[in-house]
Order: sequence, then structure tokens, then C-alpha cells
Amino acid sequence: MTRQYVREEYLLSGVTARIIKAAKEVHQEIGPGFEEVIYQRALALEFPAHGLDFSREVWIDVHYKGEKIGRKRVDFIVDEVLVEIKAKAVLEDVAFVQTLSYLKASGYKVALLLNFGARRLEIKRIVYEKGRRGRIAEGADDAEGDGFQRTQRDSAFSAVQE
Repeated sequence: MTRQYVREEYLLSGVTARIIKAAKEVHQEIGPGFEEVIYQRALALEFPAHGLDFSREVWIDVHYKGEKIGRKRVDFIVDEVLVEIKAKAVLEDVAFVQTLSYLKASGYKVALLLNFGARRLEIKRIVYEKGRRGRIAEGADDAEGDGFQRTQRDSAFSAVQE
């Protein structure tokens, strides 16, 4: 049921709930152990079944002091949500920081970092709010939606498990 992933206090929660549902179906069907591209292809097949419009391998511009200095490819843009895919046994902090940087560069406000490499699908919901202190909820997501711990950090973002 998609409803279990919707939290009205979260920006774009309805969209992220459908993305999470699609990702869980992919992980349940093919499991961990494949390269990222396999999960990207599976999600590209699964998203339409959940009523999601998406673009795959989208190039975003990176700016420094108003000047374009490069471009970076992100895995998906689904409606207004940036989706980054990983296939690691353990999700490292660098993946989180990288996804936050993509949010900053792209102008999007919400990202989902999905790790298909672990026994359980790992989901990080990242919200970038320029100039705000944020909160981070850490822990492994599971089908029951429990098991996360909240901590406070100085940052310009907040991340919560969905």
C-alpha cells in the first residue's frame, strides 16, 4: 500500500511514496547484487505502472557564482523529485553528500537516494532548503516504516527516511 509512505508534512510526499513503492517492487522482484544500470532499467519499466512521469539520465548544470562550470548526470527526475540509484552493500556517506550536491546544483528541493545493493532496500529522503538548519533521520528503511533515529546537525539540508 502506497499510503504507508505518505506523510503530509513532507514536501512532495505523494510522489515520493509512489517512487518508494516502485523501488520496493523492483528490489523484491530481482533482489540485491546487480549493477546500478539493472535497477535503473527495472525502475524505468516500473514507474509508469505507478503513474509516474520520469526522465532517465538527466544532465544538470553546475554553477559557481552564477557561471556554468560543468554538467553532471543524475539517474532520474520523477515529476519534481531527483532520484539517485546506488547498488552498494553498505550505503556510504559520500553517496548522501553527492545527492545533496546534485540537489543544490539542480534547483530541485527533494531527492530520494535508493540503495538496491543491501539485503533490504535502503531509502534516504533528502530535502534541500537553502540557508536553513536541517535535521537528519538516519537508519534502514523497511516495509513497516520503522527503525530510524533522529539527530541534529548543522547543515543546509534535512533528510528524513520515508
